[in-house]
Amino acid sequence: METLRWRNGRLELVDQRALPARVEFVACATADETARAIRDMAVRGAPAIGCAAAYGIALEAARLRGATPGEFAAGLRRAFDALAASRPTAVNLFWALERMQAVVTAAAPARPADIAARLLDEAHRITSEDVAANRAMGGHGAALLADGMRVLTHCNAGALATAGHGTALGVIRSAVAAGKRVSVIAGETRPFLQGARLTAWELSRDGIPVTLIADSVSGHLMSRGEIDAVIVGADRVAANGDVANKIGTYMIAVLARRHRIPFYVAAPLSTIDPRIASGEAIPIEERGAAEVRGHAGIEWAPAGVAVRNPAFDVTPAELVTALITEKGVVREPDRGKIAALLG
Repeated sequence: METLRWRNGRLELVDQRALPARVEFVACATADETARAIRDMAVRGAPAIGCAAAYGIALEAARLRGATPGEFAAGLRRAFDALAASRPTAVNLFWALERMQAVVTAAAPARPADIAARLLDEAHRITSEDVAANRAMGGHGAALLADGMRVLTHCNAGALATAGHGTALGVIRSAVAAGKRVSVIAGETRPFLQGARLTAWELSRDGIPVTLIADSVSGHLMSRGEIDAVIVGADRVAANGDVANKIGTYMIAVLARRHRIPFYVAAPLSTIDPRIASGEAIPIEERGAAEVRGHAGIEWAPAGVAVRNPAFDVTPAELVTALITEKGVVREPDRGKIAALLG
């Protein structure tokens, strides 16, 4: 599955709001359209958001390639601002924008058309690097999974959340490719149902055994010895190893510790934010009430009821058994180990 692709001068994204009922693509021709696709969750998952944002800048540069240098610079500034404001928690978004800004800075005072070409090359590079990182991560993480393991995952950290292969699901895919019999228990992931709609769909397409559960079932299964490991992705990892991931992850980590089940986080280095000292400083996106009151046009909550809808929570590093990255596995991550990993 191509989560995102460059076709005929446009960015095409799998519309993840339509899955699993339909496979549709959203086409973006400007930075504003790309920002809207990110904000409205047509594309989601930290690495995929970063790749999409890079292409958003490339799109705007291509649109402005015939402008004067001043108009080009002003238009790019607006594009960077629009994309940076699309979603606050996933650090890959800002990491990708910083890479694109570095290209602009290094290319000055080249002609706008030349800068636009360099920006598109960088967007392609960011995307191909993400696939390579995911495959390397998968190889490192697969060694942690024994034959026959039953693995719980939360949200969607598969190919749909990246440029390809996946982070948490990439580890599972790599283990299966190595000949291990691994089955997956996917939490539905309320309120946006990424586990039910996306993870279950991805794994079913791959022929990997998957069982869907309500989020509240995981503790029950752990208590009965029916879960052997937990693997999740991440949207931001702080300098001390605290992990921001989809809301509900923290509860799973606490349950895993209670039942002595390893809790693994699979994330590329681009998801680590050394400028954030701890999870307390990670910005947590609060999304609209409609996502909790109902789904797909059906409302089940009383009209006007107050709603809290944080999209992420933070799992303290002390609950993380290991962080799986493209550079290897970091057991019991802490500030010193994260610093050493970043080199």
